[in-house]
Amino acid sequence: MMRSLWTAASGMMAQQTSVDTIANNLANVNTTGYKSESTEFKSLLYQDLQSKTTSANGEFKPVSAQVGLGSRVASVTSHFTQGAMNSTDSNTDFAISGDGLFAIQDLDGNTVYTRNGNFYFATATEGMMLATSDGYPVLSSDGAPIVFSDEYNTSKITIDTDGNLLYPDETNNPQKTGIKLGIFQFTNPSGLEKLGNNYLAETDASGTPLNEDYDEVGKRSTLRQGYLEASNVQVATEMVNLITAQRAYELCSKAITTSDTMMEQANALKR
Repeated sequence: MMRSLWTAASGMMAQQTSVDTIANNLANVNTTGYKSESTEFKSLLYQDLQSKTTSANGEFKPVSAQVGLGSRVASVTSHFTQGAMNSTDSNTDFAISGDGLFAIQDLDGNTVYTRNGNFYFATATEGMMLATSDGYPVLSSDGAPIVFSDEYNTSKITIDTDGNLLYPDETNNPQKTGIKLGIFQFTNPSGLEKLGNNYLAETDASGTPLNEDYDEVGKRSTLRQGYLEASNVQVATEMVNLITAQRAYELCSKAITTSDTMMEQANALKR
């Protein structure tokens, strides 16, 4: 069996994964806080055809003869570049400028993270709780759900750029409520596990979460109320990548067709 068949087949499978990744990016072009992904490749093993000369002495050649056996997907990397800030009419929409992530408590009580700041005040046992559109509690910098008693008019709650939640006093001057929105960073955010619905989970590759309120981080994030961060997907770039992946896929399929034709001709040779 000609090695080119398997080599080209590995390239087709790798390019198919690339097309899948690009399709996912385009599908999420309007998803709030979505971060674009790219497929990274690496070469497979190499087969040594000849490492010495054909002379009787068998001296080593300065350059050996090796043939690669194809490619495979090395990783699908997320790019945490800043998305555009889109203005909204909701005072519970928050956008992060920087590398931070919001902390959310899921149904199992685990902490997950997101860039989607589309929040709402939902009715809770103790009062009104800041929650995601799925009803999951948004966590403060202390790791507790953000809950306000019925004494507060949630429509008057604002936030400063540091994440402090404010409420107006008798003179209508915003005062700190003692609650701060939790913002966390990771040493390697691309290593976070994608859970779907814009949620990310901590892994060994991502490192432990760094609380911007307590831990030392390179640069602290800032918050903007009444804004949502758009996806950072660039449609023009994705279309170019899609064409490139399609052409690579076609070339690999052409290599398989050519190898098949060569084998047919070799088998048809008469003695």
